[in-house]
Amino acid sequence: MKRVKLAIGRLQALAVAILIGALTPPGFSQEIATPEARPSLAEESEFSVQGRYLAAAGNCISCHTAGDGERFAGNVPFQTPFGTIYSSNITPDPDTGIGRWTKEQFVRAMREGIRADGAHLYPAFPYPAFTILSDEDLDALWAYLRSLPAVRHTVRANELRFPFNQRSLMAVWNRLFFTPGRWHSDPNESQEWNRGAYLVRGLGHCGACHTPRNSFGAEKAELALTGGLYSDWVRPGEMRLWSAPNLTGAKDGLASWQTSDLEGYLKSGHSSRAGIFGPMNEVVGNSTQHLSTADIHAMAVYLKALAPAGQTATSPSAVQASAGQLVYMLRCATCHLPDGLGNVATGPPLVGNPIVQTRDPATLINIILYGARPAPFLQPSWKSMDGLASELDDTEIANLSNYLRGSWGNVGSPVTPADVARQR
Repeated sequence: MKRVKLAIGRLQALAVAILIGALTPPGFSQEIATPEARPSLAEESEFSVQGRYLAAAGNCISCHTAGDGERFAGNVPFQTPFGTIYSSNITPDPDTGIGRWTKEQFVRAMREGIRADGAHLYPAFPYPAFTILSDEDLDALWAYLRSLPAVRHTVRANELRFPFNQRSLMAVWNRLFFTPGRWHSDPNESQEWNRGAYLVRGLGHCGACHTPRNSFGAEKAELALTGGLYSDWVRPGEMRLWSAPNLTGAKDGLASWQTSDLEGYLKSGHSSRAGIFGPMNEVVGNSTQHLSTADIHAMAVYLKALAPAGQTATSPSAVQASAGQLVYMLRCATCHLPDGLGNVATGPPLVGNPIVQTRDPATLINIILYGARPAPFLQPSWKSMDGLASELDDTEIANLSNYLRGSWGNVGSPVTPADVARQR
């Protein structure tokens, strides 16, 4: 999301907050209820096992465990256009976690984005996706979280600019952009499709990264899963923008992928089309590799059934593309081959590659600058790629990116040296 657009979006957000928020009562406050009686050991064990699986499906550990912190104790930073939000401690510690919450309060947080004290949660916590979860799944998640060791750990206060630090204004946001509701199966689709849709749209909250957002930070429903922008690490201590690819059947998405390619990618991090790197290392490492074969297949079936959709892009001109050909031949062709079709032992194909064609080139530029290192659990895996930040200047990287995005039938908007400089 460009800086100008963000600036305009902030002004729009402020205007709406003032105009509508003034008419809306602030979030209420209430006493935190006494925790309910604990279930029997047998009942807790049964639900805890199911809940552990569901927590993996939701990748809860990645968002609620800091790199050097205790599991689920929070303090993971999320950089947004409005400031930095730190994830909550969701262990059952009574003072710094959710140990005093009741199940009803937990369910309300998951489905409505309301904390136990009545204050609004920010949608960095993806309650707009979790709202569809079933009663049974929420019971199991609750049992699992209550079974965790309590960790006394106070997370950092959010660093949001005014007026975005006013939680009561989230009532306005919810009225505009949030529709609560349970999951209802589509009788016209298969059981596999419905299970996959439930996981992708709900616990998996794939849209949080793969759907573009408007100026208010809400997902654009009409462009669901067509690719988005978010901040994440490029190396320790440094965050940059990343562009999540189009997951629909569009040419710049998964058109060239088979269901089996998606299954391999989600289960092992490797397929004939791509290997994971960057933020997806956490997604597969902490989440999808732990899912059952049936659930992985269901997700792949759902994703492959998505109709082609996307965001209009203008490919680089022939002149722009040709400027990077020499750099490609010298730096990339050994592993990805001169025709871009890749080699199973050295590098994935670049032809039809969603990462190469993302509307915003952030991830492609990150790979070129910082390299791509697959997660260590991958078997087999592509060779690691070293970054070229110290060897190529911004113009050379822009030229190389344009060659990749304008060759072999690929589509992707032209890349400028300024785009590269943004990712340095």
